[in-house]
Amino acid sequence: MQLLFIHSDFIEYEARDKTRVAEEIELEDRGARVRVEEALVVFTAVERGDEGERNSENVVENATEEILSVARKVGAERVVLYPYAHLSSELASPEVSIEILKAMEERLRARGMEVKRAPFGWYKAFTIRCKGHPLSELSRKIKAEGEKEKRESKALEAEEKAESHFFFMDERGELIAPSDFKFGDADEKLKKFYLYESEKRREVDKIPPHVELMKRLEIADYEPSSDPGNMRFYPKGELIKRLIEDYVREAVAGYGAAEVETPLMYSVKHPSLKDYIERFPARQYSILGKDNKPDLFLRFSACFGQFLMSKDMSISYKSLPLKLFELAYSFRKEKRGELVGLRRLRKFTMPDMHTLCRDMSEALEEFKQQYELCMRVLADIGFSTEDYEVAIRFTRDFYDAHRDFITELVRIAGKPVLIELWDQRFFYFVLKFEFNFVDALGKASALSTVQIDVENAARYGIRYIDAHGEEREPIILHCSPSGAIERCMYALLEKAYMDNERGVPPMLPLWLSPTQLRLIPVAERHHEYIRAILPALEGIRVDVDDREETVSKKIRDAGREWIPYVGVIGDREVERGTVNVNIRATQQVEELEVEELRRRIAEKVKGRPYRELPLPVRLSERVRFVG
Repeated sequence: MQLLFIHSDFIEYEARDKTRVAEEIELEDRGARVRVEEALVVFTAVERGDEGERNSENVVENATEEILSVARKVGAERVVLYPYAHLSSELASPEVSIEILKAMEERLRARGMEVKRAPFGWYKAFTIRCKGHPLSELSRKIKAEGEKEKRESKALEAEEKAESHFFFMDERGELIAPSDFKFGDADEKLKKFYLYESEKRREVDKIPPHVELMKRLEIADYEPSSDPGNMRFYPKGELIKRLIEDYVREAVAGYGAAEVETPLMYSVKHPSLKDYIERFPARQYSILGKDNKPDLFLRFSACFGQFLMSKDMSISYKSLPLKLFELAYSFRKEKRGELVGLRRLRKFTMPDMHTLCRDMSEALEEFKQQYELCMRVLADIGFSTEDYEVAIRFTRDFYDAHRDFITELVRIAGKPVLIELWDQRFFYFVLKFEFNFVDALGKASALSTVQIDVENAARYGIRYIDAHGEEREPIILHCSPSGAIERCMYALLEKAYMDNERGVPPMLPLWLSPTQLRLIPVAERHHEYIRAILPALEGIRVDVDDREETVSKKIRDAGREWIPYVGVIGDREVERGTVNVNIRATQQVEELEVEELRRRIAEKVKGRPYRELPLPVRLSERVRFVG
């Protein structure tokens, strides 16, 4: 069981809508506003380990004692038990959860405590005011007697314990302590990024703007019948996703990488994989075998597949640097409180490239090239260097040996970067960078990254033959040129939202817009002209709003869909053979000949992948994916 204690001046909540697992409550309680003053609010998540008669009894007793203990410490006379599933990804069944919460309520009352229990399984609006003293916010993990704590990987434990020294570095290569760094107007995002990193608070306590946008634009939505963090993508979202994948594939192939495919599942008993799991800071999905112990796991990256492939290869120094690439479906059992929209998922698509290098000198040369490759990839997707913050992380030994190299990376970035310095190496890498997008809520998410791996060649037995005929272990670079595809989509939506806040019309890059050009006939008689010009617009995603709506409503709807080019066609346009085009990016209206319109759009998307519109051309023939 997970408990989060908030000693509050008050909590006010209202049960609005029931879920499919909601407990029954009195009719008059639905929509009623409940307010409790001066309360210890206990946000509670009952977990699978709490199930079973003996475990349930123990966890109720242990939780009751802990609640009474905290209540005594803060001087609270009343308790609010508030079911809060977001505290855990290992939830018990609804039936068991309700039973345990009711038992806790009874046990607390029997011990003389005034108790109010919020209903289970209802969507509730709530307001709470925390008192703000040192004990006003506490969290506890309650275990049933004999329950074994789930063991995390050594890397995750190290990540929790790692002592980081944060600095800023300017283009002169000077390390500046955060207390001495003078933030300018252009450094607002850098400051938010530093606070996010230094506080290490990954949980999301508000719904970010892109969630509403991804639904309204019919891009993606939550899948209620699946594990949290597994999304459904509608045709428009799938189109955007595939286009970004196509582009990254082309960019990496142009860089010289060979594309491969490796399995989704691996045995936990393989010695190299077992050790690597311990060294990789990710939580994996395990598949239990006959003995009810983990047998297989879903990959959380393409690393092990490509490493096992490299181990079986005959590699000469003449083939290095050797680059292998996979567009990998990956799975990570992230904490439930960190999952929101497209920002952080449990199933995601990660472009994963690994480069085998002769030695550290060659690794540094490749690292710099891949650093610049990542900048080009993000620029082509739609992000300038102003849209992300750079973090460079390394061990003290590496920095002492390669200070000039780090300074050169900062110079290329062209602005101050965040430095994280470790006194010792906790992970398999000695150097990494990320380009981090900071969203409207001040949360940072890594997009591109490259790491220098000094462990895994030895772990997997990867060897190459050098010029003297001797076996040597390569240095390995891990590179994701864009970061997860879904995270790029999240960042594009958040960027558009923030643009709109600044008075800039929100829109996706033209090459990623599901509809690039919408044609709106003024009257029925103008349809024939539209049918006649459609073949001349081949290679552009065009649709036609033929619904029985007013022209002004059709234009407004096109604006809500962020359509980049909206062409209105009436008698004048038919007579002249033109289209009256509203250009979203410039907020200007121009009358263009059809060929000029096609040429202008084609010029702006030149060099980017293209896919056909995945929906009917006529809006009257389309279904609505989001009600």
